[in-house]
Amino acid sequence: MKEAAASRKGEFIQTSRAQGARKSAIWGRLRKDKWLYVLLTPGLLYFLIFKYVPMWGVLLAFKNYQPFLGFWKSDWVGFEHFRVFFDNPEFFMLLRNTLLLSFYNLIFYFPAPILLALLLNEIRVSFYKRTIQTLIYVPHFISLVIVASLTYVFLTTEGGLINEMLQKYIGHKIDFLASPDWFRPMIILQTMWKECGFGTIIFLAALAGVDSQQYEAAIMDGANRFRQLWHITLPSIRSTIIILLILRMGDVLDNGFEQIFLMRNPLNREVAEVFDTYVYMMGITQGAFSYSTAVGLFKAVVGVILVLGANWTAKRFGQSGIY
Repeated sequence: MKEAAASRKGEFIQTSRAQGARKSAIWGRLRKDKWLYVLLTPGLLYFLIFKYVPMWGVLLAFKNYQPFLGFWKSDWVGFEHFRVFFDNPEFFMLLRNTLLLSFYNLIFYFPAPILLALLLNEIRVSFYKRTIQTLIYVPHFISLVIVASLTYVFLTTEGGLINEMLQKYIGHKIDFLASPDWFRPMIILQTMWKECGFGTIIFLAALAGVDSQQYEAAIMDGANRFRQLWHITLPSIRSTIIILLILRMGDVLDNGFEQIFLMRNPLNREVAEVFDTYVYMMGITQGAFSYSTAVGLFKAVVGVILVLGANWTAKRFGQSGIY
């Protein structure tokens, strides 16, 4: 008994010493890198105050919120708002429109910054490269309101530049702004024009980290530019592409409110109404706060599931994920 007690006492002392050493090491790192943590503090406060604290508001999705009763006195209704939403005839229209826009963005927009970065990486004259980069970065800083206004100026049937050219060369105009068939191409082209240039920053940074000795060895082996691109450049930035693709999956049901809202109208609503605009219409214009919160929570849950699923799939194929 005495030997067992002594053994337990020794184990306890060793455990205490190990914990004390770990705490000392942690405090040592904190003191050593204290200014880095000071720089980190504003970002942490931003996410805490504006991202995490407001999350309690998702409880509205499970209550029949009445402003004059307040949050706590409003009745709990459980999953009633979700049931009403899924039974709504417009649910499948919203799901179809949202998924189609996300699919087109994934097919046409997502690869565009990669291709543009690869092309920029091939420019050897520094002056031309910097000039082109500056020009393609500019649209990112233009407001979506301005982008929608420019689209209207170019495509309106009342004196729009494109339609005036069509009238001159083919004899008739096309009502791009009101046609359901042209709504999705307009949205995709706007997104590509505005964000492609800025999206190249991450890929150009990844390309800058590729070891130049690999290209020199490939040249000595007789590899042409395409072979170098296929066997060196793309594999070197593959992890970056996969991580951004995984993060992109979280936005499948998030098409952005402002752009869609500015371009939609009663004539193209059947293809333009998405979850983001629906939440605005139900929550702000009709005052269905709990119902619109349920719709937003549905979007968020699906986004998390898609991110986790994409990350799991990437790891199953031997790629690095986001965690």
